[in-house]
Amino acid sequence: MKGTPKSELFRELPSVDETLRLPAVAALAAELGSVAVTDAAREVLNRLRAEIASGLLDAGGLQLSLGGITGAIHGQLRQGLAHSLRAVINATGVILHTNLGRSPLATAAIDHIRETAGEYSNLEFEIESGARGKRDVHVDRLLRRLLSEPGRNCRGSAALRASGTAEAAVSASAASTIVVNNNAAAVLLALNTLAEGFEVIVSRGELVEIGGSFRIPDVMAKSSVILREVGATNRTRVADYEDAINERTRLLLRVHRSNFEISGFTEQPSVADLGDLAHKHGLSLMEDLGSGALVDLESFGVQGETNVLDSLRAGVDVVTYSGDKLFGGPQAGLISGRAELVGRMRSNSLFRALRVDKLTYAAMEATLLAYVKRDYDAIPALRMMQLTKQEIGARAETLAAHLGSPNLQVEIIDGESVIGGGAAPSSVLPTRLLALTCSNLSADELAARLRGSETPIVARVEAGRVLLDLRTVFPKQDDAVAAALMMSAR
Repeated sequence: MKGTPKSELFRELPSVDETLRLPAVAALAAELGSVAVTDAAREVLNRLRAEIASGLLDAGGLQLSLGGITGAIHGQLRQGLAHSLRAVINATGVILHTNLGRSPLATAAIDHIRETAGEYSNLEFEIESGARGKRDVHVDRLLRRLLSEPGRNCRGSAALRASGTAEAAVSASAASTIVVNNNAAAVLLALNTLAEGFEVIVSRGELVEIGGSFRIPDVMAKSSVILREVGATNRTRVADYEDAINERTRLLLRVHRSNFEISGFTEQPSVADLGDLAHKHGLSLMEDLGSGALVDLESFGVQGETNVLDSLRAGVDVVTYSGDKLFGGPQAGLISGRAELVGRMRSNSLFRALRVDKLTYAAMEATLLAYVKRDYDAIPALRMMQLTKQEIGARAETLAAHLGSPNLQVEIIDGESVIGGGAAPSSVLPTRLLALTCSNLSADELAARLRGSETPIVARVEAGRVLLDLRTVFPKQDDAVAAALMMSAR
């Protein structure tokens, strides 16, 4: 009854042991384990105790809660034993969405992980000789092939060869590759190997910070190299690098401006000019590409992204790049370059601390095989980039036709998709968007309901509308999106 003192309500609460002896709770313990059920019962009772203490629960409410305590424990178990890492539907139009796991894996990569994950594999074993092998051969062999194939899609390669960079072409064909756990690790390992205790020259306009507070100066400090800044934020010339070279210099470093652009009164030396300068002084040139494209993305409508082959053929000695961005594979950091330099990195004790496991190699190998076959549609990120505005618009029209809720107003409008992941910051892809308003919900409330769907749907909210970009929604997910919208708009 109302007005019952809190002390009496507390006495009404059963102990954990009493709760566990309830037949329905005991059955849960037999099915799911006594430890998990005990923890869940304790959580439920603690929650009831807190509600009594705050005055939110009176005698009548307590009796109702105790009558449904088995259901509450079961709900707590579902919440506690459910996976925290879940699949979501990305309707933002950001292809390489860092918060949503960046590049989805190719089906072949998932299949290869499944084949090798549940059984033993030849990760570090040479089957023919029966001797111990090296794990990086599974990726290195394919990248050697990709980096040496004549006619491989590479922007400007003919012009580079015509300009007399035969040495650069040879270095690309002889490039070796190792894999570590992300691109920050790749930069760390390369700098530490090539210039520990010595100076590395970088333009001030390339001292970038990307997501997660990854700053080039901080990584350089952890690599035990000495940063030598040259030039100005907006203009750096070859002469600035040359003037800074001294007996303590070991490396010239060029860094991709992954998430911003400098425009207007600017100047930046070409990679070929920096390579010539480095080699004239007996130094190495390293480039942190970040995104790591293996094909010329201009044909995909993406401008301003140098690919790995371009860099190597222009005279870069070592290139570092990510596996889960424009490459389209798993999270990894790849280091490609002159075999002698990469070999030194392989011998660095840091390499063992930063190396990747068999699952990453399996996904990487399958992704690279798609490149070897030139089957770019097999790589989800590249396939999404190639979708036309008309194709996306047709899907949007079909999906809109299935939305019959009187509360939901749907308009199909022009919009833009972005690459994301720090790649091509100024490049956008034309798209068609589903623009949604709901008569009984605000845009933020509708977006929240979509996130609460069985498979969470992540959308954009702009100008009081929820925007869905089907470029980043797999076609097989369209029905789920339509069903979630109908349910959310009720």
